[in-house]
Amino acid sequence: MNLLPCTEERHAGAILEIFNEAIVNSTALYDYRPRAPESMVGWFATKRSNGFPVIGVEDDHGRLLGFASYGTFRAWPAYKYSVEHSIYIHREHRGAGLGRRLLEALIAAAQERDVHTMIGGIDAANAASIALHTSLGFDHAGTIRQAGFKFGRWLDLAFYQRVLETPAQPVDG
Repeated sequence: MNLLPCTEERHAGAILEIFNEAIVNSTALYDYRPRAPESMVGWFATKRSNGFPVIGVEDDHGRLLGFASYGTFRAWPAYKYSVEHSIYIHREHRGAGLGRRLLEALIAAAQERDVHTMIGGIDAANAASIALHTSLGFDHAGTIRQAGFKFGRWLDLAFYQRVLETPAQPVDG
């Protein structure tokens, strides 16, 4: 299995498939309807224009098994050193350690880009994701109870964060 940067040309369809499966069958995304193929154009454009990584893991045949990325945490300037990340694994490959590999790579990418705080919003019932995050140094930073409603029930959103040693010289403005 190989870690690599994802590209729109090569991976948009596979990423969309993973997203849509998660939307339809899980609370990993608090969304109701599968996304259209056109949505990937804007998604990748935002990643490119902000220098946000999209890291994938492929099998030996070039099939995307999962991906991880981060984006803006909040849109105000003082949050420039904080990002919100996400990790998605193809349904057939969950539980095989791919999430760990992707999150480790995402942490390294964040450090290279002078990110200071990584934040994951995780459905509070997602014990596997919470265990992964805590094993890699993320701390529980709070839970917003009944933040979402999906599958006929209220969902609690837990936030986990890891503070990195970067940047060496943070600046205002």
